[in-house]
Amino acid sequence: MTGRNGRTVRDLRRANRTAVLQRLYFDGPLSRFELGPATGLSSGSISNVVADLVADGLVEEAGSVDSDGGRPRILLRVAPTSGHMIGVDVGETRVRIELFDLTLTELARAERPLEQQRYEVEGIVGHIRDGIAEVLAAADLAPEHLLGVGIGVPGIVEHTPDRGAVVHGQTIGWDAVPLEALLRAGSPLPDTVPYFIDNGARTLGQAEMWFGAGRGARNAVVVLFGSGVGASLVTPEAEQGRSLEWGHLTVRVRGRRCRCGALGCLEAYAGAEALLDRWREEGGRPPEHTDEETALAAMLAAAHPDDGTDADPVARAVLEETAEYLGAGLSDLINLFQPERILIGGWAGLRLGARFLPAVRRHATAYALGHPARKVTVDLGRLGPDAVTVGAAILPLADFFTHGGRRPEPRPDAPRPAWHTALRGRTPH
Repeated sequence: MTGRNGRTVRDLRRANRTAVLQRLYFDGPLSRFELGPATGLSSGSISNVVADLVADGLVEEAGSVDSDGGRPRILLRVAPTSGHMIGVDVGETRVRIELFDLTLTELARAERPLEQQRYEVEGIVGHIRDGIAEVLAAADLAPEHLLGVGIGVPGIVEHTPDRGAVVHGQTIGWDAVPLEALLRAGSPLPDTVPYFIDNGARTLGQAEMWFGAGRGARNAVVVLFGSGVGASLVTPEAEQGRSLEWGHLTVRVRGRRCRCGALGCLEAYAGAEALLDRWREEGGRPPEHTDEETALAAMLAAAHPDDGTDADPVARAVLEETAEYLGAGLSDLINLFQPERILIGGWAGLRLGARFLPAVRRHATAYALGHPARKVTVDLGRLGPDAVTVGAAILPLADFFTHGGRRPEPRPDAPRPAWHTALRGRTPH
């Protein structure tokens, strides 16, 4: 039956299940009495929805509280073991794979370091596949119990009907890589388990908005600062976030060559890889044969030694200049989007921000227009270096909520994408 607004009874039931699940997820445990005002549903609707969710194993009792003169009220919560998700972060120094229960408690993790030829496609695909199999085995979980696998990657992600998710990662040498199709070929997962592939800055933003420093903000920008630089914009119109190639904003005409090939990009000055290159070019001595995280830690220690030795003036000057470039880049975000909050995350952003955040704020304010600058706060993210992985796991979780806590069932007569039949059982090469 279809109503005047085009919504069917099935749509209404799904929306009601979604509303109850989300309130219990973010604000629970709650009683049935509390769920009414929290969701706007009638007591009858709450009773019916809760009964369905309990029958499906998604909601369980979590104790009771006394009521005013009546029987104790039973508290309800989302059942942690009623669903599982995998989050994957294809980062600059490693591929991180984590298995979570429905409440995003980590159950297992695997890491694969990236060294020479670190973004070679076949190697990345192999790391993801092997990591998925490893965390499932560690938790003794059948893959059929997964709600999905979320993956955060560098670059622009295009979702196509014939090839699935395709990644355009110019800075890492990925030219229209059909990542979803390659993962499906020889995948350890059944066809019913979906992949959700998106930009890593967007997954970071999703995590911080759901569980971190972005909670409660309607308009925010979350910055991912690692080897490269990216950002995610969250507004009422784009609640799930929209990735921004902020690192390729031009900050100096005819400036340094960026990894993308252009001149003068912010990433060519503020990304960790470029920052270490600048230190080396100015006469500094980064440690040889180490990864970027170790080298950046050494640079910070050289600029601000804790052992009483003299500071490296070159390292300090490069870092202070980087703080100004980063502040100038943030000022463009302030002027363009006028956010309530800007949050800095990523492994490099958290390390540098711990020491240089006051300078970054000062420069952002100096370069931005006065009115929007006075309304914005600039802070560090709260979820640490695992935030991209958590945000990636949120992608299948959000989809699960959208479907009212039901796994979407593919129609038996639905045509398969061309890449599915062409690549099934093959290995990438």
